[in-house]
Amino acid sequence: MPFAVGPSEFSLVLILLCVVAAPIAAFAFSKSGKGLENLGKGPFSIDREATPDNDSITPQVAAAEREEEVRQMVEASAFRRRERGEGDLDVQAEIDRLLGHAAPEVSPEEAEELNEAMGGGGVREEIRQLVVANNERRERRGEEPLDVEPEVDRRLREWS
Repeated sequence: MPFAVGPSEFSLVLILLCVVAAPIAAFAFSKSGKGLENLGKGPFSIDREATPDNDSITPQVAAAEREEEVRQMVEASAFRRRERGEGDLDVQAEIDRLLGHAAPEVSPEEAEELNEAMGGGGVREEIRQLVVANNERRERRGEEPLDVEPEVDRRLREWS
């Protein structure tokens, strides 16, 4: 014989569930402490990199690692240039330039030659567009615009 559950029995079960289960759940949650905060973390998690000891990294070690990474990137770039049939890249000079070691003074003529060697007038034109856009912003702020050609030459010298 099937048992019929009416609204009064259903409400009784629901009330007992709320009166009994809710306090037990609240008590269990309050006793979990740091357990929920540490969920998904640990030595085998992949959500963050392992941080080395701060004592083991000295400025000299950091600079050496940075220089080695820059060297690897420049050598890879030089290799790709050779594979494409473009001119050779002076790796050491490029490393020095990127790291800011002894940047030589470059005349506007030399900058133009470097620009041509690096793929034409595209870089110069991009710098010119940047200077023009900067001038428009300066004018909107009420500042005096810069002379375009001298500023382009200055940025090319700075860049190369």
